[in-house]
Amino acid sequence: MKGMSGWLIRIFAVNSIKIISLLLAVSIISFVLVSASPVDPVRQYILGLGTAVSLEQRAEIESYWGIDEPPAERYLGWLFEVLNGNLGESAIYRRPVADIIGERFWNSLALMLCAWILAGGIGFVLGCVMGMYRNRLPDRILKKVCYLLSTVPAFWLGLLFLLVFSVRLGWFPVGFSSPIGVPGADVSIWQRLYHLILPAVTLSLMSFANIALHTRQKLADVLDSDYVLFARARGEGQWTILRRHGLRNILLPALTLQFASFAELFGGSVMAENVFSYPGLGSAVADAGLRGDVPLLLGVTLFSALFVCAGNMMANLLYGVVDPQIREAGK
Repeated sequence: MKGMSGWLIRIFAVNSIKIISLLLAVSIISFVLVSASPVDPVRQYILGLGTAVSLEQRAEIESYWGIDEPPAERYLGWLFEVLNGNLGESAIYRRPVADIIGERFWNSLALMLCAWILAGGIGFVLGCVMGMYRNRLPDRILKKVCYLLSTVPAFWLGLLFLLVFSVRLGWFPVGFSSPIGVPGADVSIWQRLYHLILPAVTLSLMSFANIALHTRQKLADVLDSDYVLFARARGEGQWTILRRHGLRNILLPALTLQFASFAELFGGSVMAENVFSYPGLGSAVADAGLRGDVPLLLGVTLFSALFVCAGNMMANLLYGVVDPQIREAGK
């Protein structure tokens, strides 16, 4: 137990240093890209006001947002505010960026968590089925389905699901995270889940193919091993071999891909949330990019990088708990 706690502390310290370095690099790259964007944030802000402004008023707006300062000075000022817990104020919503992220994060987390569980479960089960029926009809059909879904854009699949299941069949709502016109306090958890099903399924279908194909290959390697051949010689059945010898060898690689899909899910959620008008971080960052809301765009980018890094660190900690050999190699 003492060795386990010491290993966890070391891994946590090393990953914390990596996360801080990565967040600093992400902030610099994001700020450079935003500064080089052709979108004029002042012009977008004025268009949002809906009124014409004079040159003096425009200069005041530029001074208020700090756009008239050199880029390096603006970045250092923004970084100093971030270190003090201030992510700035959104030009679109006229509210603190931290408040917007805090509100929308839970919607995005519910969407990504449901999609993450669905993708991992479906991918692992289908990978086991393909591995057990390798080079036979079920394997060939499922492989083609995986290859097809891995190449389909998320927004196209979301639009197709909306057209079929919402417009034509009427099984699911067209979008949003709750019924229109119902106050948030009166929305039940079942209504939220009902609005969550279609975007979560759409997002999960973007990620399960890699897990399924990777699990199939790992299971095929296990089934070709000498100890499985010996197990068959002893008379063990196909599914008994999977339960006794296959699952323990393919679970850790599938878990690795499952945690590595955090970044892919976060990127896919931007498309899914915009297609389904789902009020999460993905739709917020899309609005920020199109309308030149620099504080909100940088805040969501930094927060999403932190979220992905935290998921990867959890995976590293979980590997050592599941597999003692990894923990000994880390020492």
